[in-house]
Amino acid sequence: MTVEEIKDTYSMRDIVERYGFQTNRKGFIPCPFHNGDRHASLKVYDKDFHCHACGANGDIFSFIQMMDDVGFKEAFIELGGDYRSGDKVNLSQILMRKREREATRIQEAEFKAWKIQKLIEVCRLLRMYDKLESVYEPLSDEWAVVINKKQILEEDYRILVSGIREEQEEMRSLNE
Repeated sequence: MTVEEIKDTYSMRDIVERYGFQTNRKGFIPCPFHNGDRHASLKVYDKDFHCHACGANGDIFSFIQMMDDVGFKEAFIELGGDYRSGDKVNLSQILMRKREREATRIQEAEFKAWKIQKLIEVCRLLRMYDKLESVYEPLSDEWAVVINKKQILEEDYRILVSGIREEQEEMRSLNE
């Protein structure tokens, strides 16, 4: 099939449904191209799409390219385009990529939940040690322990708030 034949065969809605999205009554879906899209911001038109939040837009080919991180050729072949026979991507490969994307989304959600919970815990402990610091006599053994614990927690706080992902992952693995 040619590009035009493919565009005549598939609507944009057909393509987004392949990836497990269901449009709402107004034709919107949550945008898969940016994080934090609590309200559906990607409008699905008949032949193309546009995200009103991040500006992502394009046709059926560019949607597949962006979702699967592939080039035009792979997207064209996936939709039945003829470059060479034997190059067509089958449905199982599409489903496998979909499962991989879903697994990545789940891992990211779990990591974010852990990070928020850990940040809450660190802040609670820092407030507790702030109170303890004023209870003990400065330079006593107990006071020194409290100060040391606070310094460790302050470093944890720094990593959670502004550290790189590798530092945060290391912290998570040490706590499990």
